[in-house]
Amino acid sequence: MIEFDDDRYEEAGFADDEHGAEEAPAEAATRRRRAVRIGVAVVCGGMLAVGGVGAYNVANAIRGGSGGGGAQPVQPAAATATRAPTAQEAETAAKGFLDAWAKQDFAAAAALTDRQDLATGALATFQRTLNPEEFTLTPTGAAAAPAGQPGRTAVGFHARLRFDGVDRAWEYDGSLGVVRTDEGRTAVHWEPGVIHPSLAAGGSIDVRTVDALPGRLVDRNGKPFDESSPVKAMLAGVKTGGAGTGTPGRAVVLVRGSAQPAEQLFALTDPGAAEFKVTLDAELQRAADAALKEQTGGGGAGSVVAVEPSTGHVLAMASAPAGAFNRALGGGIAPGSTMKVVTGAALLEAGLRPDSPAPCRDTATSPRVWHNDERGDHLGYTLADDFAHSCNTAFIEQGLAKLQPGTLAKVASEQFGLGLEWHTGLLSFDARIPAPGNRDEQAAEYIGQGSVRMNTLLMASVAATVQSGTFRQPVVVDGVADRATAPGRLPAGVASDLRAMMAKTVREGTARTPMAGIGGQVGAKTGTAEVDGKNPNSWFIAYRGDLAVAVEVEGAGHGAEAAGRAAAQILRVGNNG
Repeated sequence: MIEFDDDRYEEAGFADDEHGAEEAPAEAATRRRRAVRIGVAVVCGGMLAVGGVGAYNVANAIRGGSGGGGAQPVQPAAATATRAPTAQEAETAAKGFLDAWAKQDFAAAAALTDRQDLATGALATFQRTLNPEEFTLTPTGAAAAPAGQPGRTAVGFHARLRFDGVDRAWEYDGSLGVVRTDEGRTAVHWEPGVIHPSLAAGGSIDVRTVDALPGRLVDRNGKPFDESSPVKAMLAGVKTGGAGTGTPGRAVVLVRGSAQPAEQLFALTDPGAAEFKVTLDAELQRAADAALKEQTGGGGAGSVVAVEPSTGHVLAMASAPAGAFNRALGGGIAPGSTMKVVTGAALLEAGLRPDSPAPCRDTATSPRVWHNDERGDHLGYTLADDFAHSCNTAFIEQGLAKLQPGTLAKVASEQFGLGLEWHTGLLSFDARIPAPGNRDEQAAEYIGQGSVRMNTLLMASVAATVQSGTFRQPVVVDGVADRATAPGRLPAGVASDLRAMMAKTVREGTARTPMAGIGGQVGAKTGTAEVDGKNPNSWFIAYRGDLAVAVEVEGAGHGAEAAGRAAAQILRVGNNG
């Protein structure tokens, strides 16, 4: 890299030319000697990372080292402010300089300037820094002389540099000021702008590494997401583990100090961007976005998560309102009766069967009085009937009779992975099922109320665990380290019984209406969660084949309505990846 210091005049004690005629030749020569620092500068600015080529130190040449072409520096011959060279004289001098420079005969080129001591090393440094495969310099005729600089005749030139492996040339136009020296010689006036016009204002030219572009976000099939999709903002904080890092580029740059970003003059190689692949499916994501927007009215709150049971891959996630808090992964709200899937697993492990008698009474006491959405007694119900029709009172009575305080949290953790520390690739809320302090709190937990806190990511995983029989912690980026693993898995009999009860809920229970017409291996559970006396939140979890979905819509009432409609819309698209 070449760097010029404009304070050279004061450093060398150089006086104005008008005093030179009154001094002895030796004194005049001494005053005309200008100390110039041309060295290596390492500067990092903007997107341009440190990667420059080590530059030739011209200051060393000035102090007696070898210069480009092996020439030794000579004393400068200062230009006079007398008659400017004619156009013909200027063009002849300029052509000789440009020809020698293009041939890399830097000593010969420098000898045609008024500052051979500076020009030799600077030209050599430029060549060594850029190392072009081909370098041509062509005079372009008379140019406008700079204002306020008498005694100069300007000649334009066109530079063209080609580089190995680069399919295009770097081309730029410059200008040379030709002067008549004290010796009466016509010479190119040396200044930084001779090499490149951008150097006229100071700075240096270098070859630098250009940072790679961020990885292009694509789905599991390599397809880009819709530009308008809110999921792109939701994925902004995803932990890639190094995935999606593209290849850096290289460029010729102008550097003007550490406080300013380097300016790219010519790209030698463009930076590349690797495809940053997430587990989401672009088609399913569009369906999730549309379904949630429709069911929240475009302004309400809610969330959706779709998971692939066989892998734990998150295939879609949506949160409303868009741009707000990501409640799909970060929310912590009561899941309502969707929690009966976990309570049902605990009761089955405690010895009940789907066909075990479990009367659905109009009310139950803990001593708090509990009731169902549909009033009345159904004393002939079995556990499967209670599940399909979401009977609160039966689950509370059976839970209080068959389960110990804390059993629900243990089953949730060991079989469903709930309450463990999940590492999905994004920040997420871990399930909360605190130890109940009394029988009222214990009863509330069995139906997903009280202090139980979940979100759609967690409950989609519950549905996925039932479908596959194995907990696989959901992830947004495949290969995430420290993925949580449940201590055990669903016992085969429990998993089979839960699938049967969720299928019954689709055929003849509370999920019948939204799931109508959806075939294959299906199962579902509705939930209606009462929160702070407000209109209940609508919850729905379901699976169809290798696709599990959870939806919640704030204040939308029964689970079979808003949440159920959104879930069914996504399940109809299916997992076609």
